[in-house]
Amino acid sequence: MKGSYILVVPCCEKGKGGGHLTRCIKLVKELRACGKEAYLFISTDINIDTFLQASQFDKSSVISEKTVTQKNWELIILDRNKTPKDELFRLKTLAPVIGLDEGGSCRDYFDFLIDILIPENFEKPAANITSYGLIDLPTKRKTSQNANNKKIKILISFGQEDAAGLGLSAVKKLSKKKFRETEITLLKGGLNKSKIKIPDNVKVLDCIPNLADRLCEYDLVITHYGITAYEALYAGTNVLLDHPTPYHKKIAKTAGFMDLKKINSFINSAANRHELVPSVHHAEVRTITKEPTLAGLISSFYPQINRSCPVCGKESNSRSIARFPDRTYRRCSNCGAIYMDRICPPPIEYEREYFFESYKKQYGKTYLEDFPNLAAMAKRRLKVISKLSSRKDTVKTILDIGCAYGPFLVAAKEEGFTPAGIEPAQDAVRYVQNTFGIPAIQGFFPNCPLPSPQNIPYDVISLWYVIEHFTDCLAMLAEIKKILKKGGILAFSTPSFTGISGRKSLRKFLEKSPADHFTIWSPKMCKKALALSGFKVKKTVITGYHPERFPLLGRLAKSKKSPLYWLFLAFSVFFRLGDTFEVYAKLL
Repeated sequence: MKGSYILVVPCCEKGKGGGHLTRCIKLVKELRACGKEAYLFISTDINIDTFLQASQFDKSSVISEKTVTQKNWELIILDRNKTPKDELFRLKTLAPVIGLDEGGSCRDYFDFLIDILIPENFEKPAANITSYGLIDLPTKRKTSQNANNKKIKILISFGQEDAAGLGLSAVKKLSKKKFRETEITLLKGGLNKSKIKIPDNVKVLDCIPNLADRLCEYDLVITHYGITAYEALYAGTNVLLDHPTPYHKKIAKTAGFMDLKKINSFINSAANRHELVPSVHHAEVRTITKEPTLAGLISSFYPQINRSCPVCGKESNSRSIARFPDRTYRRCSNCGAIYMDRICPPPIEYEREYFFESYKKQYGKTYLEDFPNLAAMAKRRLKVISKLSSRKDTVKTILDIGCAYGPFLVAAKEEGFTPAGIEPAQDAVRYVQNTFGIPAIQGFFPNCPLPSPQNIPYDVISLWYVIEHFTDCLAMLAEIKKILKKGGILAFSTPSFTGISGRKSLRKFLEKSPADHFTIWSPKMCKKALALSGFKVKKTVITGYHPERFPLLGRLAKSKKSPLYWLFLAFSVFFRLGDTFEVYAKLL
């Protein structure tokens, strides 16, 4: 995202605490240190000048409501806890939006989600990325040398504001217990302006510089669910939590944290120098592997998103139907297509390796080794094309987009057609030209010249397992209409999300979908989608039957010798449960 603008939007309203604001200020500083043009968004009716000054934050990096539309944002980060739906949709018109630890009802409308403090599967839908390792963990940790053997040192910290007054409540609980040999420090917080009466034996501080690396000096940290709790655990310090809201209590329980009610157990065990027995979750936190910083992760993003369906073009704010670390899937409410938004472009290059090493890994043989089978399949497809042509038509010219090493072109030539191809891989183009003498051009349709000689308009245009690779199918179909004659045939094949694999588990089907499949179709939605672009589907052929993929007993149907294989195959054919399909349509 070199030279781009990144907007970071914190939750900083009164009564919401200062944790989100603190994290966002730090994120903006680190993004700027990475060379990114990052800004902090503060609503005009919120005055936090004192806090910004205490954080040594440059006010020139603050964006207000009045100026937010004056920059061309490439990415917006929302750390709002529970973002209002109208606010999210408004910001989505400006740039791709990533939610940090989002717990709102519109969570599944975010382009991407990163959960750092929300336990996995606590919120639905699951985030794209869930990792405690993105917490800026302490560099100093408790050792036997720095453990205090005389007094039990307790730190009470409930954030910058502590609107619920939990810090004072914890102090009162401890003072009532009349524990001996305890040293209590209350971290009041820079946004807490309340005047409270504190017992004389309690030290009160507004802040502790470099707090994360000081946590190892304490035997116990009392706080609410948040970054400080994880930092303390990682530092080797015990943690007990109190809760400002029922939500905090629920998430703390899910994460495995111990409640402040355990204070008696802790003091008794600490007095006898026995450490409070940690939960399994605590043990896991203490062995977290540090990952790149949040700023480093965000700096690596080059988001590709759709604000309208790439198949039918209708503007959409569809909910996500599945999320994975590198992508989010949605389904269009208009045409029914499933389409993908990506955090970064797919790491795929359409060169020789794609057809040899990658192809062999998936199919057990290289593309050229599979050439005879592909050519035979092409002849079957050509028979369908010929039958769909009226008697008055003489189908002659074919343009095969994504022709690879030319099996369809060769079969078409043998059947009397005049074929030509377009292919991104230069090695494949040379093979088609030199081996078969068929015109082919290297490039990505439609941003490339047409093969010479140009037989415009073509009688047939085909895309065999290619249409799903286009980021904008609507624009691609519009370009095809320009070079296909009226009544000409558009033929393509593509995976189906309503085959047995998609019906068995759509999430697993999408998870295994290749990183460069930007749209996923089904035979049913295909008719409507093509009709919207001016094509009428004349024939659909279901392919890719896999009896072994049936749930429960499918593992017993892997061999053709098994009766279940033929039973499930017949069932698949009858109910059209193939994982791929072919479409033959005419341009109206």
